[in-house]
Amino acid sequence: MFESLSQRLGKVFDRLRGRGALSEGDVDEALREVRLALLEADVALPVVKTFIAGVRLRAIGQEVVRSVTPGQMVVKIVHDHLVETLGSTASEINLRAVPPVPVLMVGLQGSGKTTTTAKLALRLVQKDRKKVLMASLDTRRPAAQEQLRVLGEQAGVPTLDIVAGQQPVEIARRAMERGRVEGFDVVLLDTAGRLSIDEELMAEAAAVRDATQPAETLLVVDAMTGQDAVNVATNFNEKIGVTGIVMTRVDGDARGGAALSMRAVTGRPVKLIGLGEKLDALDVFHPDRIAGRILGMGDIVGLVEKAAETVEKEEAEKLARKVQKGEFDLEDMAGQLRQLRRMGGLGGVMGMLPGVQKVKAQLDGAKVDDRMIRRQEAIIGSMTRAERRDVKLLNANRRRRIAAGSGTSVEDVNRLVKQYMEMSRMMKQVSKLGQKGLMRTGISNLFRR
Repeated sequence: MFESLSQRLGKVFDRLRGRGALSEGDVDEALREVRLALLEADVALPVVKTFIAGVRLRAIGQEVVRSVTPGQMVVKIVHDHLVETLGSTASEINLRAVPPVPVLMVGLQGSGKTTTTAKLALRLVQKDRKKVLMASLDTRRPAAQEQLRVLGEQAGVPTLDIVAGQQPVEIARRAMERGRVEGFDVVLLDTAGRLSIDEELMAEAAAVRDATQPAETLLVVDAMTGQDAVNVATNFNEKIGVTGIVMTRVDGDARGGAALSMRAVTGRPVKLIGLGEKLDALDVFHPDRIAGRILGMGDIVGLVEKAAETVEKEEAEKLARKVQKGEFDLEDMAGQLRQLRRMGGLGGVMGMLPGVQKVKAQLDGAKVDDRMIRRQEAIIGSMTRAERRDVKLLNANRRRRIAAGSGTSVEDVNRLVKQYMEMSRMMKQVSKLGQKGLMRTGISNLFRR
């Protein structure tokens, strides 16, 4: 998300940072570029106008003129306004009510509402230790209730039994009654969707809302639909009254304009974002971190949190001890490749690093992608334990066998061995020089082909 916007803004701010002093003309020229970048990212025009006016008011004032680094100060002002536009602080799901707490999921058909319901249920169970019940109120779409039941089995979250012929309000009341009797903390109510907004859809959602009095009414919107998502949010908010927004398919939207527009247009916070198809791919929306990623400042806090969730502590400590001794074998390399995949692959990790565009350029030059990582894992997996621990055993015959076993070529095996040798050499440098030794060598050398 925001990749195209980040690239455009990065070029603008690189020019600003290179200047010792900024005139009003310099600021206006930069803001024209920012305006175009926001419009190209599909940000709503009223939001763009308000954003640019707010930035300009502060950027041409004494705050920038007196700054030691005026270019950097303008970047900070843009960052602060981005955070304000996106919602200032993260907004958690509100569960402050007498259990079972009803949470109403609304949205158009095809927005990913049912999958998001299961994702949210899993998140509440794993992170908040809540006992959750899911109920499908979609009596119109074929197999909609069955879909939620299957997702519930995958997530290990119970779903309400399906009773043929029941209407949405009846199902919602039955779900709340079961929640009270069986001691559930939260009941997620997955309402029906339509291909477009109509009065029948709104009336049905409103009836369920009135019958259950939900603590949260979460609107699920597809980020890929751009400004249409903003229009959908506006309509639902006016007619139903949403308390928060969940954006799906954020990983497939390089522009991100809908997220930037949503809070400003509707006045409702984006609470969660879906970053993939897996049931655990649902994250809290942090405006400050997102703003940092847009401006190339990275999201180190998010990266550390993601690592903490996926890194096996014993495995990490074992690797740290080996690196300190200057030891690093192919089994260690395979472990690092697996860890990279668990953290979302190169795309997931790179978007959180500061200066990401420059780093991506290095990786593009090295022609590195997630498919290459999977090939490397397959190659290492085709080796014997002895070969993984002692690369010197890999003669020509063994390399041909490994290539055949992993479905790759001997050239691929040779590249992996060369890459391992380079990483091993760098690990020995790190053990002597610390992190600076690694940084001087360059990221692209980790993936030299």
